[in-house]
Amino acid sequence: MKKYFLLPVVTIMLLGINKSFAQSKVDIGIKGGLSIPNLTSGSSASPINNGYNSRLGFDAALQAEFHLSKHFSLQPELEYSQQGGKKDGNQAFAVPDDMVAQFPAGQVPPYLYADYNSVAKINYLMLPILAKYRFDIGKHWGAYAAAGPFVSLVSSAKNVTSGSSNIYLDEQQTEPVTTDPQSFDNTEKIKSDLHSFNTGVSGHLGINYKLPKGSIFVEGGGNYGLVDIQKDGTNGKNKTGAAVVNLGYQFSLCKHK
Repeated sequence: MKKYFLLPVVTIMLLGINKSFAQSKVDIGIKGGLSIPNLTSGSSASPINNGYNSRLGFDAALQAEFHLSKHFSLQPELEYSQQGGKKDGNQAFAVPDDMVAQFPAGQVPPYLYADYNSVAKINYLMLPILAKYRFDIGKHWGAYAAAGPFVSLVSSAKNVTSGSSNIYLDEQQTEPVTTDPQSFDNTEKIKSDLHSFNTGVSGHLGINYKLPKGSIFVEGGGNYGLVDIQKDGTNGKNKTGAAVVNLGYQFSLCKHK
């Protein structure tokens, strides 16, 4: 099923690039900046996948802009995006295997609670295909808007926890399970628990300053995945996305006829 996410996007890319090579101008660019990702859980009632906040990450991309007309272009990108989310403080977690024996048979609670820090670090290689509209706002300045679909592949994923805390049966922390603080310092690889591919929408707004052989630009936007990232929905489902701010430079491979 995953391969069918790729077919329409790759087809659009190939058709667009084929047409674009017949045009008079092609620009190549590079950009990098800040990714501000988060994990959303929709209407899920599970406390494990709820309550994520944004974390800071890195975003970078190579792009090719194929000019179709004075104002319109097609822009495929190869993007590296750090995504995920974080939780700090009181949060739920599944009962670890080594604690199951502490509870009577048939009375193992669905969750336990403790105060610690947790960061989900999920890194993607993304292929957005953006339709771009450009316009001038002065002799040397321009602005643009771009939007379109993307497909992505998980390159790495881990969950990093830290801190120490007593463990409790309830979220209000009135029923302790342990009498001494337990360490939560751990790094767990979670790539195998996630769907390898995702698909979604991406877009940004930007301004550029024109140079003799290219331009520098700054843009802000974001991306949002449409596929639940977890393979197993026992503890809920999350979708991933990020706000992005980038600074970049692009130059022309060929000039207008």
